[in-house]
Amino acid sequence: MLRVMTWNIRTGGRDRGGSDRLDRVVQVIAEQAPDVLALQELRGFDRNGLMAAVAGRVGMTPHLARSCLGQPVAVLVRPPLRIVDAGALRRPFHHAAARVVVGTSAGPLTVLSTHLYPYSGGRRRMEAEWLAAAARRAPGPLTLIAGDLNSLDPTVDHTERLAGMPALYRRRHLRRIGDDVDTRAVARLLAAGLVDLWPSSAAGAPEADGLTVPTRFGGEEFAGMRLDYLLGSPASAQRVRDCRVIRGGAADTASDHYPLLAELDLSAD
Repeated sequence: MLRVMTWNIRTGGRDRGGSDRLDRVVQVIAEQAPDVLALQELRGFDRNGLMAAVAGRVGMTPHLARSCLGQPVAVLVRPPLRIVDAGALRRPFHHAAARVVVGTSAGPLTVLSTHLYPYSGGRRRMEAEWLAAAARRAPGPLTLIAGDLNSLDPTVDHTERLAGMPALYRRRHLRRIGDDVDTRAVARLLAAGLVDLWPSSAAGAPEADGLTVPTRFGGEEFAGMRLDYLLGSPASAQRVRDCRVIRGGAADTASDHYPLLAELDLSAD
């Protein structure tokens, strides 16, 4: 099984004037032992060798995509898997997007790690368009988009949940005209033929099982939401045997987001 995990670790695992959570982040990664890891909010990881140091602690090979406006993102791969191609998506993503092609026994697997714009649904939809185009350019049928999409699931009614949020944060998830819930980013990726792996592999599970924010660490901008996603091409989705949110232990306080982990059977016909 190939284990793929995505995680927003909140400001590089360290809080300005607060606690250093990076040891807990490393602990969770080591416990889950993903073969491919997409990370977001890597503040400071592009300086002083921090990306290489963290990758060495978890035994993985990193590829970092820097951001001019926001925070870097990355994809890490565990040997003996090998990165055969890598780069950043050359679009003005607020938080960047990393593209890594991993050689696997089932052919090349393209992984896109991203963190979409938090403050505007229109900007998120544009960034989702860029991701969909990058997925179409993948060199084989196996593709995954992993990350904090800052967008709600278009198949669920979020009205009641949003009603209880502070107005400042509720506005992030509403259309500017009409105050409808803005789910356009995820809807655009689904319209491009990508499959949302958590609901597709957890049919019948309570909605609460898929929520990724907030954790026990907190996060006043959240109201029990699923903002972190693994989206796969149909060929990738057919190989998924499990997809779940990782809770408990250090994951409860290492970030304000929980990790999302999927297992793919690369031996499947």
